[in-house]
Amino acid sequence: MPYRMHSEYLRRLFLNNDLAGGRFIVADKPIALTDIRAPIFAVGTVRDHVAPWQSTYKINLLTDTDVTYLLTTGGHNAGIVSEPGRDGHSFQVMTEASDARYVDPETYLSEAPRKDGSWWPEWAAWLATHSGVAGAPPAMGAAAAGYAPRCDAPGTYVLQQ
Repeated sequence: MPYRMHSEYLRRLFLNNDLAGGRFIVADKPIALTDIRAPIFAVGTVRDHVAPWQSTYKINLLTDTDVTYLLTTGGHNAGIVSEPGRDGHSFQVMTEASDARYVDPETYLSEAPRKDGSWWPEWAAWLATHSGVAGAPPAMGAAAAGYAPRCDAPGTYVLQQ
């Protein structure tokens, strides 16, 4: 991540919490989490020292859409990189519909079913149910602008010395 992007990311999203406060500017307009209409799949980790799960769980308070919140064992890195096939991992997952009453973090912990293993298959299944049929990618580059390619890839510059 480039320095400027990293600096703005940390300052605006962590230190100032601009997105949660409706102060995050994109294309000269403020955006808010309530602008999101697509379902959300959010992941927190039990021992995250950067983004404690109780703070990321607040996504349920800040949006007007269905939120599937998954809490996995591990910390900031190990909890996310808990690929299938490794022993000792587990997670809890529950969906809060946009029209449902708020479930606080303690209730979530007691009610969300616990599953053994990596959370990745759960995410893949969620994606499968929330994704459409993939279409052909859009035309890009010179061809999209109506220009014919000068030569086949990878181009003649790779042959130059």
